[in-house]
Amino acid sequence: MANLKQIGIKILKWTGIVVFSLLFLLFIIPILFPGTISQQVKVFANKHLAGELDYKKTHLSFFRHFPSLTVSVDEFLLKGSKPFEKDTLLYADEVAVGINLKNLIFQGEVKIDEIYVQDAFANVKVNTKGEANYNVYIAKPEKDTTEEGASIQLDLIKLRNWKIRYADRSAKILVKADGLDYTGKGGLSQDIFDLKTKLHIDKIDFSLDRIYYAREKTVDADLITRINTNALSFVLRKNELKINKVPLKFDGFFTILKDGYKVDINAASQKTTLKDMFSVLPPQFMEWANDTRIEGNSDLFFSLKGRFSEQQKQKPDFKARLFVNDGFISASQAPVPMKKLHMDLNIDLPSLDTEQLGIDLKHLNFDLGDKDKFYAKVKTKGMKEMQVNADVKGVLDLQLLDQAIGLKDIDMKGLVHTNIQSDGIFSLEKKLFPKTDGSFVLKNGHLKTSYYPNPIEKINITANVHNTDGTFKSLGVKLDPFQFDFEGNPVFMNADLQDFEDLLYKVRAKGTLNVGRIYQVFAQEGFDVSGLIMADLSLNGRQSYATSGQYSKLDNKGTLILKNIKATTEYLPKSFFIKEGNFRFENEKMWFDKFNSTYGKSDFALNGYLINTINYFIERKGTLHGTFDLKSNYVLVDEFMALEEGDNKDQSLEVEYAKEDNPKSSGVVIMPKNLDVALNTNFLKTEFKGLTINNLIGQASLKEGQAFLKNTTFDIIGSKMAIDARYKDESPTTANFDVGLKVENFDVQRAYKEIDMVREMATAAKDAHGIVAIDYKLKGDFDENMRPIYPSLEGGGVVNLKNVQVKNLKMFAVIGKETGTEQFNNPDMKGVDIETHIDNNLIHVDKFTFKVSVLRPSIKGTTSFNGLLDLRVRVGLPPGGWIGFPIVVTGTHDKPKIKIFSKTGQEIREAVYNEKTNTVIDEEKPTKKKKEKEKK
Repeated sequence: MANLKQIGIKILKWTGIVVFSLLFLLFIIPILFPGTISQQVKVFANKHLAGELDYKKTHLSFFRHFPSLTVSVDEFLLKGSKPFEKDTLLYADEVAVGINLKNLIFQGEVKIDEIYVQDAFANVKVNTKGEANYNVYIAKPEKDTTEEGASIQLDLIKLRNWKIRYADRSAKILVKADGLDYTGKGGLSQDIFDLKTKLHIDKIDFSLDRIYYAREKTVDADLITRINTNALSFVLRKNELKINKVPLKFDGFFTILKDGYKVDINAASQKTTLKDMFSVLPPQFMEWANDTRIEGNSDLFFSLKGRFSEQQKQKPDFKARLFVNDGFISASQAPVPMKKLHMDLNIDLPSLDTEQLGIDLKHLNFDLGDKDKFYAKVKTKGMKEMQVNADVKGVLDLQLLDQAIGLKDIDMKGLVHTNIQSDGIFSLEKKLFPKTDGSFVLKNGHLKTSYYPNPIEKINITANVHNTDGTFKSLGVKLDPFQFDFEGNPVFMNADLQDFEDLLYKVRAKGTLNVGRIYQVFAQEGFDVSGLIMADLSLNGRQSYATSGQYSKLDNKGTLILKNIKATTEYLPKSFFIKEGNFRFENEKMWFDKFNSTYGKSDFALNGYLINTINYFIERKGTLHGTFDLKSNYVLVDEFMALEEGDNKDQSLEVEYAKEDNPKSSGVVIMPKNLDVALNTNFLKTEFKGLTINNLIGQASLKEGQAFLKNTTFDIIGSKMAIDARYKDESPTTANFDVGLKVENFDVQRAYKEIDMVREMATAAKDAHGIVAIDYKLKGDFDENMRPIYPSLEGGGVVNLKNVQVKNLKMFAVIGKETGTEQFNNPDMKGVDIETHIDNNLIHVDKFTFKVSVLRPSIKGTTSFNGLLDLRVRVGLPPGGWIGFPIVVTGTHDKPKIKIFSKTGQEIREAVYNEKTNTVIDEEKPTKKKKEKEKK
């Protein structure tokens, strides 16, 4: 017993020593090696990362990710690779790397074998050229054996609570993921290894070309991927994925190439219940699916194969197929179920090109009770020129359908009969329409939603479409009637449209519609619609009557009244608000008898007419022509700039991209491309970039996406200016312009103080006081803030110094000091004409002469917008200035350099400007090369 007691004491003693030693090591190792570890990790980061790296604090500890010894940094920030150097690629509250303890203690080497990143945001971008921001890792050359610092031999990656945004503009793909947890294990340091992955994502969104195919889906994955680091190839070996409740298994490979990637992936979700398949619907449908009896099976297959290369114009092929067999849907207490639901849908998208999109709905059919049945077979190929083969038949009681499906927010009634057969090609450009015989009838329709207390009722629609030979000429559409009642106001319309090559139309419409309340019925999220539309129209004629001038054959008449209507366009950040619009149709013209609207702080009143409106609204293309009187009390040009903030959430994809790339820019004003309109303008007050213009009166026009001003005058800083101008946008962030302006009695000092462009273009005006006259022409480009790009400017003109004093101009002061002539500080320049020409950021000054006491100086040469000087001054001596001496002025406006009795100055090399990209490639600069001596 004594021996056992002694043995026990020894065991406890040595156990205590070991535990104490281990605890001691846990504390002492971070103290012994902090410099080694921190320095080598820093060397590694600087040598292997191309993006800018920053972080706040560093920690060395066993306890943050016990039992690993980890180097941690807080508030980690890594910016992207070119051309995204200013954008965040990764931000994380903590990034930690695990250190191999054996190598550290016995070899003094820092081997990183684990990585932990938590509470992070990854912002991955690919631009329209296919350039990505994630190419920040610089690989070690194969034969480099001299590297010092840390090395990576990863066996574990753990990511916790990540947010990811992947935006690929070249493929028009957007992926957003929240709550991502990831664990990857394997011999990540080997050339070829198997990576075991556990993945969970709380919410993921996926969109292609701004169409969302997944919203707020949960993802769980258990994967084994064979990775070949030499070829950057990923082979999918074990891949079990679940999106909400839908399981997916897939195989294939993914290889990263120099200019893109190559992919071959096949995925399937087989023998999945229809109820589970419904779990991938948007979140608002989940409660409905849980409360509804759903039976049946479904199979889903899809594949993505091919090469993606923006440079080579290659994209992979996508295919998908969905089967639904013997489906059954019945809400509680439904009198009859939807049964015998069968569907076979195939989607083929070669090269991810929507123009080649093929949709083959081999069949979709279901029964509603014993009487109502629906059948559809639709096959299409292409978009602009679409091959169509369709057969749709059905008789449905909408009330029974509503009850069977159990739509909680919708109450609908009515009897629908549909019978449509169509076969052929649809093309607007070639004026082709499939051979069609079809009808759609809805009787005694009723629609009420939970979003608004009153229903749309007494809905009756009878529509017939027929086409006998596949051309627009034989196409006929009859709508007789289309009518409904809403809140006691009946709306009625009938139409007979024949021969769409030269449309023969007969349309009658009458009624009052509160579009704001109709909007509330449907509660479309993201839209803000309000106002009242009142119509009493009779339109009768043929398209060619208007285009050929046969106006007497038209019988278009009636009125259309709009009140308090909101309208948006994809190129403007705010909504137009039409307070009142009274329109009168009179044969070929649509008269604007009274039209008052606002846009932000701006207001407009229009009076005039448009022609070609019938053709435009029928074909949805062409140009609207018209003449108007346009008046405004106030116009703020700044709020029309495309990238400004506003309530319009449906701007073009081009504008959205520009906002992301230029978050602090205003953009330029984008002009409508479908207007050819003459405007007699009268704006009392206009503001642009802080500059106030009063009483703008003259002829304006919009044509082919350009805006023109002709014979236009306005008041600016107390002077009346005459202007002819042209403006055209090139993108949301670039535009070009031409302008010719004349102004008398222009106050130089006031212009310098109040107009940015004067301060930047004429720096000498700072020391000038008095009145000038200007006759000048310029053309050039605007930048992303709609300010002139000075190296783009070209033009010239004359500035007449009517009554100007120039005091204390540095260049004259230095000349006066060097020549002993103090009068140069206050020269007499009254009546002097200064003619200049502008090109590539240089201002070339023609010779002009003025008075300094009894002297007759003349000046010519070159200066630049950045203040460089290369001027020749000849000081003419009395009598008459026939005899004189030369002076060369170089340096800058702020620091001029004077050489008397010299004709050799510095040459200013002009700026290099790229008109296609609107970028300055090289700024102007002085050269060491001396100019040859010039003749007197």
